[in-house]
Amino acid sequence: MTGSFPFRFGVNEFTTQPWSFEEDVAHYASLGVDAIEVCEAKLDPSRAAAQMELASQSGLAISAVQPRIRTFFGSRMAPQPEAVEARVDAFAQSLKTLAPHAEGASFVMNTGAPHDGNMQRCLDETVHYLRRLAPLAADLGVKIAIEPLNPTSINVETAIWTIDQALDLLDAVGHASCGLCLDYWNIWQQPDCSAAIRRAGHRIFVVQASDWRTPLSGMDRIVPGSGAIPLGPLLHATWEAGFRGVCTLEIFSSDVPDSLYDQDLEDVIRHSKQGLRRAWDDHAAKALRAA
Repeated sequence: MTGSFPFRFGVNEFTTQPWSFEEDVAHYASLGVDAIEVCEAKLDPSRAAAQMELASQSGLAISAVQPRIRTFFGSRMAPQPEAVEARVDAFAQSLKTLAPHAEGASFVMNTGAPHDGNMQRCLDETVHYLRRLAPLAADLGVKIAIEPLNPTSINVETAIWTIDQALDLLDAVGHASCGLCLDYWNIWQQPDCSAAIRRAGHRIFVVQASDWRTPLSGMDRIVPGSGAIPLGPLLHATWEAGFRGVCTLEIFSSDVPDSLYDQDLEDVIRHSKQGLRRAWDDHAAKALRAA
């Protein structure tokens, strides 16, 4: 497909970490952002329902939710609680609390860190708990999207780091309410990435974008179009796979000397949207020249 950027544009709240939830909503709406990916950590438990409604009333679709606890096994980002059952219960509670205000949204999760490096046990138990939670998500009118993470996170946040590993896990769960969260920063280095995206097809529920430089910290992503990720081919592969949802900006920028969090965050969002559009258009033009 050629022409203007075909996906709706969303922003994940981690991208604007210094802002409050209410500031996120106000800024996103004023910038013409189509959708918000809600981070539960930014919600006030005593008024989460009202905050979610505020986002909807401001014209923002709620495309996805990042639960406060989004791994069944331990996680550097969210180490507590430690017990697996307690983490599963926390994820289930997030579904029950937020799903009524986020119809059709995907709740993003990953495996967490395998205990003692036992990846097989981690995967087996993740499948077991997803088989429990998938029907709950379906009953609540939402979905679950599992996210393979970059190899920098192996045995820290995840036991899966490729699209195909995630697809194998989804096959084992075998429930239509479970799909894939496709984060280009995490998966762009896997072999023949575009072909893997096409294989994922209708199982892609969430798409996230940023750009890559060799990380200066565990939380170092940059504006799309300013780094090494071949975003154009990946975006086109995602379209060819059949995805017609929201392309969401997700940037982390902590513990680096040039943090984007210290810059004008409205400009970060504007430049990111421009970078994604430029990547799409440049690849489309290149494909036309080659035809």
